[in-house]
Amino acid sequence: ALEKGSDLEKAFATAALVYNNSADPEGKLSKAETKNLLHTQFSRFIQGQENKPKYQEIISALDEEPEKKIDFEDFMISLVSLALLSDLLQEIKNVKSTK
Repeated sequence: ALEKGSDLEKAFATAALVYNNSADPEGKLSKAETKNLLHTQFSRFIQGQENKPKYQEIISALDEEPEKKIDFEDFMISLVSLALLSDLLQEIKNVKSTK
């Protein structure tokens, strides 16, 4: 559907597809499944962040009430929050600024 979409549209569609492929029939993920999905599909952004307090806060929230489920909106908030903490994001910004 997004063959002619922009790079940003394709990136968002990919995130939605990854979530939807893992979600239950109600469109939700358990917190444990969310944590696993982030560690397997977002590992390069998470790598090296383990000691940052904000990272610990986000991951700890996923450890609390592991049977509780989250929706796509909450998943994206976690995803973006982890991306903003990432050293990889800074490296990406540096590539643009050196062009």
